Amino acid sequence: MKSLMAMVAAVAFACAAPTFAADTKTEAKPANAQNQRMSDCNAKAGDKKGDERKAFMSSCLSNKPVAQAKPESRISICNKKTAGLKGDERKKAQSECMKGA
Repeated sequence: MKSLMAMVAAVAFACAAPTFAADTKTEAKPANAQNQRMSDCNAKAGDKKGDERKAFMSSCLSNKPVAQAKPESRISICNKKTAGLKGDERKKAQSECMKGA
């Protein structure tokens, strides 16, 4: 009977020990570098929402510049300008467009 009581007391103490230990550690942990970077990027993000915010945060956290949209290529512009033309007329217009400034 004494050994049963001793085991019950030991189990009760073991279950209560983590609770007491948690109460004694109330000091705040210092922020690590990643947490600080996240906090800084979050402040810089401001009112950005959705995909724009995701792209910004990803770039900010990885220290890479935000990707800019590529300018449209010359050939793409000329293809749009000559879309309705056919044959020699299209070739001439394409050639003139590609030579232009």
